[in-house]
Amino acid sequence: MTSPADPATSAGSQPLTPAVRGALMRYRVIAYVVGVMLLLLVFLAMPLKYFADSPGAMDVIGPLHGFLYMVYLLGTFDLFRRVRWSFPRLVLMALAGTIPFLSFYAERKTSHELLGR
Repeated sequence: MTSPADPATSAGSQPLTPAVRGALMRYRVIAYVVGVMLLLLVFLAMPLKYFADSPGAMDVIGPLHGFLYMVYLLGTFDLFRRVRWSFPRLVLMALAGTIPFLSFYAERKTSHELLGR
């Protein structure tokens, strides 16, 4: 029998399947990547464009964040589908990639819930 603090079990004391563990790992990675890219976009590229009249960083970081956000949505949907959460939870997780720092919080909360920490 495994303890609830064991990373191989979920909050409901049921072991996570390899598919769920893989989806969670992919979600965690892309949540951090999208979070960092959003911070770069908001706190570096946008001020450079609008205050320093230098759109170069925005021209690179903007489309890159847009593409990575699409990957984030796919990762979020994959995890949602495998864990079978409610639709409102999916919407909240998807929106977390659009507000600075929120993707880090959503990733941490999701990981703790699934890993039972």
